[in-house]
Amino acid sequence: MPKVAVYNKEGATVGEITLSDAVFGAEVNVGLMHEAVQMYLANQRQGTADTKTRAEVSGGGKKPWRQKGTGRARQGSTRAPHWRHGGIVFGPHPRKYGWSMPKKARRAALRSALSAKVAAGDLIVLDELQMEAPKTKEIVTLLKNLNATSKAFIVTAEQDINVYKSARNIPGVNANGARNLNVYEVLNAGKLVMTRDAVAKVEEVLA
Repeated sequence: MPKVAVYNKEGATVGEITLSDAVFGAEVNVGLMHEAVQMYLANQRQGTADTKTRAEVSGGGKKPWRQKGTGRARQGSTRAPHWRHGGIVFGPHPRKYGWSMPKKARRAALRSALSAKVAAGDLIVLDELQMEAPKTKEIVTLLKNLNATSKAFIVTAEQDINVYKSARNIPGVNANGARNLNVYEVLNAGKLVMTRDAVAKVEEVLA
């Protein structure tokens, strides 16, 4: 079973925690993680891009010139696709890009991502993290003490609005609750900072 040190807010080691082998020591499945990341990014797309076809653009009701006798090619409308101000052929229209993976596959991908972070030494376990009010300066100091100043992802047991508001103003730093973990955010983080309670919550769900 993997073991990692536990730190306090000052960055001092206050103990050690044994992680679940099933969650933080699982075999890393790169293909499954890739699929999970693709799913996450696809679900973030709004799909609101829209273009007008020749039936939707304004004008073009009158035939531009008579059918025969002019020497020019026959035309039925000035809003055909090859005309300026004409309709768009095969352009994008509102659609849903999202799709989903089976729950077992999603959880296996998350276990792989967490195990990869542990293997790379990028998991930092924090003794506790409680904030009475949003204070960005406190999070900056915390991450500096933990040597996690680049692209840190802070995970608390439950969604903590004070932690979230404190972290969202820092470029590259994100915060979320343990139940809202996803593979993309875990892999995208330089350092994964989890509270001891968050580790227990994740192990409860994924073990």
